[in-house]
Amino acid sequence: MILEKVIDRIVIQSEYKDFVDKYIDNILKEFKGKIHSIYMCGSIPKGIAVPFKSDADFTIVCVNPKDIDYERLSNIKDRLLEEYPVVTKIDTIICSIDDVLNKPNEWGFWVKIICVCMYGHDIGENVPPIVISPEFILDLNRETKEEVNRIHSALSNASDNMLKTRYIKGHSKRLIRALYSLVLEDTGEWQDDISTMKNAILNYCEIDSALVDYLYACYLDSNVLVEEFLGIADEVYSYFENALNTMAASRKSFE
Repeated sequence: MILEKVIDRIVIQSEYKDFVDKYIDNILKEFKGKIHSIYMCGSIPKGIAVPFKSDADFTIVCVNPKDIDYERLSNIKDRLLEEYPVVTKIDTIICSIDDVLNKPNEWGFWVKIICVCMYGHDIGENVPPIVISPEFILDLNRETKEEVNRIHSALSNASDNMLKTRYIKGHSKRLIRALYSLVLEDTGEWQDDISTMKNAILNYCEIDSALVDYLYACYLDSNVLVEEFLGIADEVYSYFENALNTMAASRKSFE
């Protein structure tokens, strides 16, 4: 089975059109000549964003990510968040052209399947079709452990309640996405709707359903005790890691 693009057409609501145009314009002016293409994913390009609740997710592709100074990028975000309070947060991922073309099951998947091109040539068109397979699932999760450890540490040390809420929501979403990747061969498609992901996990995964329901509840309402959440999150990740290791061992036995 070949993965199809999550967003097949761009439908931006009127409340967000000026914001998106201004973000792209600011990025191009600030980093003149260094931007290959700009992409979006999530609710805004799908046309289902909720004013004052939804965030904006951008991806910048360039020759050298080091050319994009994070402080200057952060200044752009701060200015736009002040000007457009309809957006709660702006996330920007930066990757290189080589990342997309040479890591098709990681960055290639992200740009080709998850994102839509807002500016420049869509480099995702140069990524070969992505076939759902154990090899793809393993490659897709190559950095999951590092990401989970990073957010676990950040959440453990967070003192600000707003940060705690954001980390818990983000960590819940990341773990649900990881679990969903395990059932791709069953679903045959990538979903970016968390509720749909949760239901697929409950249908096809052998994990305790209470753990999945807890994560989903935390994604919707992150007002929980950090220690309790981390305990559940660690239990979920342990299941995921064991499943991934089993998949890797099975793949090796056929080589």
